[in-house]
Amino acid sequence: MEFLSIFDVLGPNMIGPSSSHTAGAASIGRMAWKMFQDRIRNVKFILYGSFARTCQGHGTDKALLGGILGFETDDIRIRKSFQHAKEQGISYEYILDTETVPDHPNTVDIKLEGCKGKKMCIRGESVGGGKIKITRINGIHVEFTGEYSTLIVKQSDKPGVAAHISQSLAGQNVNIAFMRLFRENKGEFAYTVIESDEKIPEAILEEIKQNPAVQEILLVQL
Repeated sequence: MEFLSIFDVLGPNMIGPSSSHTAGAASIGRMAWKMFQDRIRNVKFILYGSFARTCQGHGTDKALLGGILGFETDDIRIRKSFQHAKEQGISYEYILDTETVPDHPNTVDIKLEGCKGKKMCIRGESVGGGKIKITRINGIHVEFTGEYSTLIVKQSDKPGVAAHISQSLAGQNVNIAFMRLFRENKGEFAYTVIESDEKIPEAILEEIKQNPAVQEILLVQL
């Protein structure tokens, strides 16, 4: 049986009426902001299920955009997200998809384009009480919550890469809480996702990059 604290029921400190539709939306947007390694030029939000149906009524649109701007869930600037995005030269679009049935009713795809040409698509789910899960990166299924320091390694799906990553972490005395490998098809692209309950030293990134199969590394600290 899973036990919930009073804070899980009430949700986090937040701007807006709903821990799922507002705070969770802001957290998903902010996680995408942390993961995107370029200055954002354009963002497209594709909302599904309950997110699509309550987009404006619960401030989900403002919360998602506020997260993309780096705002925390309790930042009063969320109320004026549209204005702040305009001031920063970020264009945005919302697509409400009420036909597709997602795995979770509070689901959004965030498609990002950067000023240097980088593109990324991130799928997030707001699972209740302000908590979230990231479930896809560029179409590949993943799963992590952002509640831990998270290392995301994009790699060619070849033998020995996961062992190289774990050995590099062990060499820096990093305590691994969770480690998972996600891939679509054998021999193609894959993501290794490592979550740690402590900060992951940035110096470890260069060591991991020494493996020629490693293509990109994202580090999201606590």
